[in-house]
Amino acid sequence: MARLVMKFGGTSVADIDRIRNVARHVKREVDAGFQVAVVVSAMSGKTNELVAWTRDAAAMHDAREYDAVVASGEQVTSGLLAIALQEMGVNARSWQGWQIPIRTDASHGAARIVEIDGSRLIERLEQGQVAVVAGFQGLGPDNRIATLGRGGSDTSAVAIAAAIKADRCDIYTDVDGVYTTDPRIVPKAKRLDRVSHEEMLEMASLGAKVLQVRSVELAMVHGVRTFVRSSFVDPQDPRLVDPNNPPGTLICDEDEIVEKQVVTGIAYAKDEAQISIREVADKPGVAAAVFVPLAEANINVDMIVQNVSEDGTTTDMTFTVPTADFDRAWKVLEESRDSIGYTSAQGSRDLTKVSVIGIGMRSHAGVAASAFKALAGKGINIRAITTSEIKISILIDAAYTELAVRTLHSLYGLDAA
Repeated sequence: MARLVMKFGGTSVADIDRIRNVARHVKREVDAGFQVAVVVSAMSGKTNELVAWTRDAAAMHDAREYDAVVASGEQVTSGLLAIALQEMGVNARSWQGWQIPIRTDASHGAARIVEIDGSRLIERLEQGQVAVVAGFQGLGPDNRIATLGRGGSDTSAVAIAAAIKADRCDIYTDVDGVYTTDPRIVPKAKRLDRVSHEEMLEMASLGAKVLQVRSVELAMVHGVRTFVRSSFVDPQDPRLVDPNNPPGTLICDEDEIVEKQVVTGIAYAKDEAQISIREVADKPGVAAAVFVPLAEANINVDMIVQNVSEDGTTTDMTFTVPTADFDRAWKVLEESRDSIGYTSAQGSRDLTKVSVIGIGMRSHAGVAASAFKALAGKGINIRAITTSEIKISILIDAAYTELAVRTLHSLYGLDAA
């Protein structure tokens, strides 16, 4: 029998009625002959409430007890869904992360999965039982609950799919797939039938909120075919049982994509800030002097541009950080000024990074040039540019975000017919 992992996020299990709706989705797949494992998030808003409670209890909370508290949201959901399935005549049982077990490292609150032993889960699936697994959690090396960080249920689902060798991992959310860009900005955006793991990884890391970045990384490494679909479609909708073309977006290996578009989508990330340090000595070790202290402060640096002076003695360095980290980054640089040796620094907030993504860019020239020309025609100034084989990222003033996204979406023919 084919094996399937189904994951449902917080909005999909927000209340008892929605949990019953999820149960109907699960029953449909069981009736279709699948062995099913379900991974659930906490009910919408519950994790935020639990986190707030830990902060109210103590200003400096113990990370292990923090995990014990916040992991309880998924435990509640898994039990309620198992009950709802049993009411529908489906043999179901809830599982917590430690019962499988999902082994993690010791980073409580942001743990990474080290190993999953899927043998007990497979045994139950082969007996015809649906496993309802609490997402977002595992078992640390100290044999205590460890949580995987926000959005960790996506990672749980993909990791379990890899461990039990599932044919597919279906991620149910409040949207019906991955779109060429944000439909709220571009109403003509269209849902993609298929996206490569590489493209989805770029989209997820560059602003698309459909999937957590770590889950896409895991799916790519383990070759897990991941299907993004909506939980708010009627579970009995005949389109959902069409094995050839159900509504949603399949994230798969590049080899499964026959027609490779030059550009697949346009992503954007707001709340970017830019910092420039001027006249730094151009010598070995200077870049480390700048970026090591920032890394030690857990500040994520993204776009980096370096300009060497005409005489080759000094260089200017420009890079971006999240706006929320701007003040901390500025303070770190001021504290490291003597070791870095820069003469002045400048900063800008309220910037946006707009990215053009597509595996077809590998074999097509002129993609970047046409983007720059189109943006110039709209009077949009580009502050910084970075590129990879399948991505071009452009830093612009936030006020021009929607205009830039619409311009590029139209330029590459992504508007729905």
